[in-house]
Amino acid sequence: MSFRGIEGDPRQRGAQEPQRPQIGTEFDFGGVKESVVTRDDFPLEQARQVLGKETIAVVGYGVQGPAQSLNLRDNGFNVIIGQREGRTYDKALEDGWIPGVSLFSIEEAIKRSTQPERPLKPGQIQYLLSDAGQKDQWPNIRDLLSSGASLYFSHGFGFTFREQTGINPPEEIDVILVAPKGPGRNLRDYFLSGRGVNSSYAVGQDSTGRALERTLATGMAIGSGFLFETTFEDEVVSDLTGERGVLLGAVYGLWQGAYNVLRQDNFSPEDAALHTVEISTQTISKIIGEKGGDGLLRDLQDLRPDLVPYFLGGFRSAYERSRPVFVDLYEKVESGVEARRVLEANSKPDYRETLNRELAQIADSEFGWAATDVRQIRDIKP
Repeated sequence: MSFRGIEGDPRQRGAQEPQRPQIGTEFDFGGVKESVVTRDDFPLEQARQVLGKETIAVVGYGVQGPAQSLNLRDNGFNVIIGQREGRTYDKALEDGWIPGVSLFSIEEAIKRSTQPERPLKPGQIQYLLSDAGQKDQWPNIRDLLSSGASLYFSHGFGFTFREQTGINPPEEIDVILVAPKGPGRNLRDYFLSGRGVNSSYAVGQDSTGRALERTLATGMAIGSGFLFETTFEDEVVSDLTGERGVLLGAVYGLWQGAYNVLRQDNFSPEDAALHTVEISTQTISKIIGEKGGDGLLRDLQDLRPDLVPYFLGGFRSAYERSRPVFVDLYEKVESGVEARRVLEANSKPDYRETLNRELAQIADSEFGWAATDVRQIRDIKP
């Protein structure tokens, strides 16, 4: 499966043309104009009108489930939870979901949403299980989806790689996506503070003619601040490449590499940790988040002009050496190789034990100990 080349016209991205909303505010991103849907463009009251007669069943109460369902509930939408008994079921109980009233088995929640009593309309299934969990549960829920319902994702994995996951929704339902650009905890915290996390949105299948308005309504209902248009394919390829690259994998590899070099030259574990992971997470990343990379350089130019040549030299060297890594990673994500690896790993009976063993190896390394000690010292109040 391949959706696009590594380089090319961004207008050609994706296997399908996204639906263009009739509403939105035009922004210029680096010379490319895009329509962004704001809360002014699609107010919460309009979202209530679109989804007011639907029951939203949130299936899965892991990373995104708690935040999205609680935000929906607080915004006045009719939402229920479908969750198997276990740790996350207990978490749902703690959050005030009531068994038999707003908390059900997965199958019962789907039935109540997609096969409701009148005057309610077929509702929305928010399919928020893990990627592997979606694959495992799909045979049990596919036939429960009735005509006119919508199947909602917050990650494009299951639907995009449906040749591997088997998630082929019936033609008579809408398939939609809203993907918050942050973990559920951030989505909830932003909501409680009156702000909103940016989210991307897409329509994968429009059976009712209402898929786009359902998507935008859901995006605002869960607490998004802005909605950026994408496709299922673009969302998953960019997300997996970013996560397995800079966000999760590559940045830790850079820290570890820099730490090892400093230690080999007899710097102390504390000093090596302070000048790799600690300074990047506690100082540099915050300046970049506020002012951008160029803003960081301007600050350095005023405070330590001698450091700027080091930065530029490091940037050029890192770019030249890391680009082939990301090209390779991108190709594996786009072609489905990475998806196949993930599904195979998650399907093994000893997956959890293997994962915990690998995490323990990281935590029990000298770098892991040193970074932990530095964090603990930082948290000590003077």
